[in-house]
Amino acid sequence: MKQKYIDIILFLAVIILAAFGLLMIYSSSSIWAEYKFNDAFKFIKAQGLFYIVGIILMLIISKIDYNLYKKKANLIIGICFILLVLVLIPGLGTVRNGSRSWFGFGGFGIQPSEFAKIGLIIFVSKYLANNSKEIRNIKKGVLPIIGIIMLFFGLIMLEPDFGTGMVIVLTLVCILFISGVKLSFFIKIGCAGLLGIVALIIVAPYRMARIVSFLNPWSDPLGSGFQIIQSLYAIGPGGLLGMGFGNSIQKHFYLPEPQTDFIFSIISEEFGFLGVLIVCSFFFIIFYRSLKIAMHQEDLFAKYLVFGLSFGILIQAILNLCVVIGLIPVTGVALLLHS
Repeated sequence: MKQKYIDIILFLAVIILAAFGLLMIYSSSSIWAEYKFNDAFKFIKAQGLFYIVGIILMLIISKIDYNLYKKKANLIIGICFILLVLVLIPGLGTVRNGSRSWFGFGGFGIQPSEFAKIGLIIFVSKYLANNSKEIRNIKKGVLPIIGIIMLFFGLIMLEPDFGTGMVIVLTLVCILFISGVKLSFFIKIGCAGLLGIVALIIVAPYRMARIVSFLNPWSDPLGSGFQIIQSLYAIGPGGLLGMGFGNSIQKHFYLPEPQTDFIFSIISEEFGFLGVLIVCSFFFIIFYRSLKIAMHQEDLFAKYLVFGLSFGILIQAILNLCVVIGLIPVTGVALLLHS
């Protein structure tokens, strides 16, 4: 982007939200880490390192001309494709929680699907910028890019990782929507998507169990409904101001690994509705400031790129919050407060 300044409000919002994430990772994980690793600071030390490295990388990457991403978009998407294929190979990919979606390196893990999120946003942004005149032609302009999106979605579903796949698809659909694709196309693809989701649920029994536990968690309180019940038990007592930092009850081996996908439950329990409101406000600030940056871009690639990144953050946050409070079935989508 031509502007060389840093949006201070956006920068501070990211820094503060990530710092709060560090605080909550310690609070939510200390009991579990002390029991399992004999080190209450096990998770916070690793996340603290990621926090520092992340800030440094953020400042370095902010100096890179975005046109380089456009120039290397095909290479980036090619590398992401290869990584998604390699992670499916036994011996290369590591299975965690029933999903072969990680490359393990000692105590650390890398998910190729996380790189694919950004890689696809870059590639789709380039495609839409280069084919702006053909985009209203569904057959010539839209279907080719839909095919690529579904190819990557298929690879991610082979892991399987339905949550990440949905974040990617919804993010890219948002980019297609603002690019001017006909509304009738989204109605058709929405119907096809619902049928596809139903098919994915039918062929995987564990997904059907999640649907059942979503509709009635107490039908299997010690099995498929356990997480959401414990999450609601954490959110309920939070009230307006919460039970206070470090005073969560559910993190004492009730809510499984509370420092990961259900960290929002602990935030609600310890800081109450006010804490929830503040966290959501920071996500809104990040989204709003990103939209302002996108709207000021004259270059189509830059506009689509910023829109895609901002929608990706918002959609992932919304999906996680909906899971935690029981509005949608458990998907395994993180809140972006931890790595």
